[in-house]
Amino acid sequence: MLGLGSTDDATFDPLKLDEGAGVPDGVRLASLVRAAFDGDETSLAAERSAAADEMGHDLMIDALAVYANFSMMTRIADATGTPLDQGTAAMSADMRDALNLNDLTSARL
Repeated sequence: MLGLGSTDDATFDPLKLDEGAGVPDGVRLASLVRAAFDGDETSLAAERSAAADEMGHDLMIDALAVYANFSMMTRIADATGTPLDQGTAAMSADMRDALNLNDLTSARL
């Protein structure tokens, strides 16, 4: 990675995505990921262009590669029925509750 989210003084807050979640270029990254998730090619093309202009082409590519990798890993885990391990389940309980992730069809513990 070329430095995406690498500032030591940044504090990540997943409940504040619309405000950038406390990471460099966070607002732009959240918009980029939303566009990728929504699957609207026109919107994604516009967000890719805006991200490349604001963050640089290499960081935009890195961000989308991370998104694609996590999407792929989640789909594999869901397809194979892989549950969260006990440590991850315990550590992420509050965050999953706050983000209503336990209500998703694919939620398994």
